[in-house]
Amino acid sequence: MAKPQVEIAFSFLYIATLMFLLVTCIVGRNEPQPIDDISCSDALQTLMPCKPYVAGPETKPSGPCCQAVEKVKELANTTQVRRDLCECFKKAAPGAGVDPEKAKALPDLCHIKLPVPLDPKIDCSTLILT
Repeated sequence: MAKPQVEIAFSFLYIATLMFLLVTCIVGRNEPQPIDDISCSDALQTLMPCKPYVAGPETKPSGPCCQAVEKVKELANTTQVRRDLCECFKKAAPGAGVDPEKAKALPDLCHIKLPVPLDPKIDCSTLILT
C-alpha cells in the first residue's frame, strides 16, 4: 500500500474514532429533525482538525478542532444518525491511534457540553436517546 493511501486510511480511522466519541456525547439531546443528515465519512472529514490533538503530540485541541466538534454535534441531531455515527466511530477507533483519555477530555477543553461521556467502550445500541 502506498504511503498516501496509508495516511488516508489512518486519517479516516482517526476521525471515525473521534466522531464515535463525539456522537456518544450528544446522543441524549432532544432536537428537531435535521434538514440534512451527516454521514460517517462527512463527520470524519469535518473532524480532521482534531487529529493533531487526539492522535498526536498536541496537548490541547485547536480552535478549528473545537469548531468541528460543535458542527458535528449540531448536524447529528436525530437518534438514528447519532447511533450510526457512534457505531462508525467505534469501528474506526482501534486503528486510528486515538488516545482515549484525550478524547474524553475534548468536550471540556472545547467548552462543549455533551450529555454522554466519550467512551469507546459504550454500547451504542443500548443508549436511550430522547
